[in-house]
Amino acid sequence: MNVIIANEAKAMLANLDIDVIKSVDGIHTADEIVDMFKNFFYARMILDITAIKDYDNIVNIQKISIGLDADKIILVLPNNEMSASSSYLSKIISMGIYNFTTTLDGVKYFLDHPNTYKDVAHIQQLNDLSSTISEKVIGGSRIIGIKNVTDHAGSTTLIYMLKRELEQTYGMSVVAIEVNRHDFLYFNSSNMISVNDENLMTEVVKHKDASIILIDLNDSSNEGACSDVLYLIEPSSIKLNKLMRRDRRIFEELKGRKIILNKSLLSHSDIMDFEYEGKTKVFYNIPPLNDRVKNPVLSDFLSKIGLINKPKEKEEGSKIFGLFKR
Repeated sequence: MNVIIANEAKAMLANLDIDVIKSVDGIHTADEIVDMFKNFFYARMILDITAIKDYDNIVNIQKISIGLDADKIILVLPNNEMSASSSYLSKIISMGIYNFTTTLDGVKYFLDHPNTYKDVAHIQQLNDLSSTISEKVIGGSRIIGIKNVTDHAGSTTLIYMLKRELEQTYGMSVVAIEVNRHDFLYFNSSNMISVNDENLMTEVVKHKDASIILIDLNDSSNEGACSDVLYLIEPSSIKLNKLMRRDRRIFEELKGRKIILNKSLLSHSDIMDFEYEGKTKVFYNIPPLNDRVKNPVLSDFLSKIGLINKPKEKEEGSKIFGLFKR
């Protein structure tokens, strides 16, 4: 029999088909949770971290790990920068909590296949390398991650076009890295590298002398490796409908992030409607581009995200491409 403590992940965890001996909703202090379950027998505790008051204070997670059996805990994390931070996850691992996830499938997997330290040791190694990046790389390089939100939103091709624009027009040293995929080889371009999640930080450190590092996060949740992350949405009706069926809270999760509409034919008024309906903000709107030719919109976009300083006389001619700008 299992225990569920839920808050923001309540709706997601309601879809678990498991035997539950006790379920608790809402927000509770770490001490209250320990008192409720320290003498309670259960097989697994599925613990939504947002149910812990002041969960961003690691001390409260430590109270849970000390007061309860850490081996039995499956920690459900919000899908945000915290859950992608190797530094934060490393601290959780140090407390003996080895099972953590942001998804329902992850919870289901850990119920039958719990992690051991060996399964998560690489995250602590990533944390060590992350410190190296903060000290040696970000100071001299910009590390930009690009991630598809809707299916096939174009992160891989966009990275290729941005790299080419930065190199050919602005003479910058650029390295592109894709994670857990091997699509870059089809572009026949130098300094486009494929790695897995485990080796991402090591590869970034290797290229600390590059002016800009672009990371294709399409199949990775390692946003913590980047100084900034752009989230791509292709705003066609079918793509948006599929996205909302998969995750109705997606725009809440993306609140405050840089949302880029890619391969977009939306007008300015369409974008205003999109923002109103999604209760969100669009950072930039990119129309469909031909990857065989030079595209003026890329220069404007690179200026918008702060990778180049574009001369003022060029800005007026490219405003048509940046349909939505703040």
